Amino acid sequence: MSVRSTPEGTLAGTPAGTRRIVVVGGGPAAHRFVEAMAARGLDGRSLTVLSEENYLPYDRVNLGKALTGHADLTLGDPSFWADERVSLRLGSRAVRLDLDARTVHTRDGAEHPYDELVLATGSDAAPLPFPGAASAHVYRTLDDVHGLKRALTLLSRSLGRKPHVVVIGGGLLGIEAAAGALELGAESSVVNRSGWLMNAQLDEGAGQALGRLIAGQGFAVHTGTAPSAVLTDDDGAVTGVELADGRVLPADLVVAAVGIRPRDELARRANEDALAGGGAAPFSVGPRGGVVISEDCSTGVPRVWAVGEVASFGGECVGLVAPANAMAEVVADRLHGGSAAFPGFDTATKLKLSGVDVASFGDAFAATPGALEIVYADPARGVYQKVVTTDDARTLLGGIFVGDAAPYQGLRPLLGRELPAEPGAFLTAAGGGSAPETELPDDAVLCSCNNVTAGAIRDAVGGCGACEGSAPVQELGELKGCTRAGTQCGSCVPMLKKLLEKELTTAGVTVSKALCEHFALSRQELFDAIRVLQLTSFEEVLHRYGSGAGCDICKPTVANILASQNSAYVLDAGRGTLQDTNDRALANMQKDGSYSVVPRIPGGEITPEKLAVIASVAQQYGLYTKITGGQRIDLFGARLEQLPEIWKILIDAGMESGQAYGKSLRTVKSCVGSTWCRYGVQDSVSMAIRLELRYRGLRSPHKLKLGVSGCARECAEARGKDVGVIATADGWNLYVGGNGGATPSHAQLLAQGLDDETLIRYIDRYFMYYIRTADRLQRTARWQEELDGGLEQVRRVVLEDSLGIAAELEDAMARHVDSYEDEWAATLKDPERLRRFRAFVNAPDTADDSIVHVSEREQIRPATDPERVLLGATIPVRGTEGDLR
Repeated sequence: MSVRSTPEGTLAGTPAGTRRIVVVGGGPAAHRFVEAMAARGLDGRSLTVLSEENYLPYDRVNLGKALTGHADLTLGDPSFWADERVSLRLGSRAVRLDLDARTVHTRDGAEHPYDELVLATGSDAAPLPFPGAASAHVYRTLDDVHGLKRALTLLSRSLGRKPHVVVIGGGLLGIEAAAGALELGAESSVVNRSGWLMNAQLDEGAGQALGRLIAGQGFAVHTGTAPSAVLTDDDGAVTGVELADGRVLPADLVVAAVGIRPRDELARRANEDALAGGGAAPFSVGPRGGVVISEDCSTGVPRVWAVGEVASFGGECVGLVAPANAMAEVVADRLHGGSAAFPGFDTATKLKLSGVDVASFGDAFAATPGALEIVYADPARGVYQKVVTTDDARTLLGGIFVGDAAPYQGLRPLLGRELPAEPGAFLTAAGGGSAPETELPDDAVLCSCNNVTAGAIRDAVGGCGACEGSAPVQELGELKGCTRAGTQCGSCVPMLKKLLEKELTTAGVTVSKALCEHFALSRQELFDAIRVLQLTSFEEVLHRYGSGAGCDICKPTVANILASQNSAYVLDAGRGTLQDTNDRALANMQKDGSYSVVPRIPGGEITPEKLAVIASVAQQYGLYTKITGGQRIDLFGARLEQLPEIWKILIDAGMESGQAYGKSLRTVKSCVGSTWCRYGVQDSVSMAIRLELRYRGLRSPHKLKLGVSGCARECAEARGKDVGVIATADGWNLYVGGNGGATPSHAQLLAQGLDDETLIRYIDRYFMYYIRTADRLQRTARWQEELDGGLEQVRRVVLEDSLGIAAELEDAMARHVDSYEDEWAATLKDPERLRRFRAFVNAPDTADDSIVHVSEREQIRPATDPERVLLGATIPVRGTEGDLR
């Protein structure tokens, strides 16, 4: 992807009369504005985005993922910036506005003329107001995070012990920074001036419950006392944090997370320039900083707007994604002639920390006159739930949930509306039950980050206007893709899924777990039943749990389950008739009726001798050859009866089936790693080969692909695979749930710093857990997404063995590894199995030199009706015109 850089900040060849829109800032607010403009149409407009950072706009909400792993936080599709009407200038810091000339001056001396200017400069971390503040790290940008990781790594190596990290500030960012440092191997402490954590979002009871949960995570909490200095030694190295009460906390590294300071310096300098020239200050600056805006997000300066954390509305600047997105949409609407208005700040927050469930929304402190607070608290368990209503206990004003935030999903969209039940019914921790069902009105905002209403979700389920043909949406991934709901913080996903299923049911689309009309059980239930009863044939399974004769859904599914539980030859014992076309032929059928042959090339490593054999086969049989994306060689154009002949040549040369035809492991892609690459830190090729030989032949609900990268440069594209492995100096980082399909997904970090054996043990568990619980033809990304608990549930099962089945999953994988047999070789050993690969029932068992093989250039025509009767299939017949063979 290239980001264009053009003179004067305008696009080369911009037509005369084009309206020039300049955006100062390259963060989430700027990204959302540009997206919103593009969605409404850019005809007659050009957009220039000036970003002082050297990254594409990224998701600051999830900085914690970048701290503890190698998460790709890039917002949207990078190809978006290839639009010729959009110019993204990275590393281009704006330093001055010339409001009379309507230009923006950047540090590199360039001038960028504008017709409309949008200030989206965001905020900085607020500085510490005491001695030693310059020695503290901050936690606002990717560069901050990378610097913090480097510092922790160096400290760990130089100290020979766990570094002591003290985080000053007990808000959302402070807690996430402390948790990240803890995960990276440090000892973490949090210092908060208030008497409890997250005091801006939680009341005292909730804050005390949160403190108990945080202490259980392994880091210390110091509340009700203010730091007075960061202490350093003579060399400038941090040694501790002095508190106002005289205590000193040992520290090797200090992180400041005490709030934000709006980046309003451009407006302030413009005011200074105007005052120096004898004029009036053009911009109004809020009492706490920030550029004052009206409800249309205008600044009072002609053609200048402000969005995000730099914008002061009602005397406040808020560092949350939902209001920033809302402001961006307002400005985009106004520039297209609309009348949208900013409704005010949505301050709902949810802490993204494993094992700590916290949510706050609305009037959480019951500041509304006459507000009622309905509270349940269990300090011993670290549970606190509060619902705030009007004085008649009917209208929802807000709430706080700590330790058990399940009701938040259903309550958050009902803010300002009448509750469907008594408020106490939503205090689920008190009674141990679930919250009452909530019927969301169409105008209720389900996804606050992207301002997506329940009505928009219902419309998408009925027929997504954003999709070709306005097809109804029936999958969660599709729904997220076309509405954007659940694509940012993700807290609304459970409610989104629930609404999807309800709408499908209302529309008469049965949301059933049944595999098909012949089996009332789901795939997972059927898998468990077959495993427990050790059933080995479709007939046994059908007799026990099904009805009728089966279909093209249940037959291959049952065959897949049977194959994944025992490694017997897939076409024996009546299982051949269950398989789809590719599995029956142990090769992929192509559009012309021929087949492709893909030998396994583990890790992409191959000898010249084997390359010569593949070339010889291609020449001998006239096959088309193609290097695949998985580092293998695909041979196209083989006839059914030629397959065993080709397999034999390949097997004799030491190769085997690559199983490109099965719902099973396909490839393990690898870079050259430390063996050859000067950046490689581990031997990625050896690990890729080891993984491919371990999981070859593993049948699963869908195809599986892996990638192993020898360093963070990610040349093997591991994060685009079902399982991705990336080498670091501390060990292997394991990513899971990435793959393509209708909605491509990046894999997510599951564990890091693993040695070889632990890595393989975790992959064993992950694959077997997926194979046992996924739906038919469900990719790992969608399975992981729709699994109750999502990635956290995967982490609990795979890493923490929360279900107590880790040993069983490992044993199941060990049985697969021990019993693996190459299916091509197994076919060649048995004359009965070979009979499946004869083109005609009365074909000879051995090759006949008198048979003339017709060139692939000769015409392929559909079979006639008499031929279909003879062949018992619709396989195309090769021959010249008029020649019926």
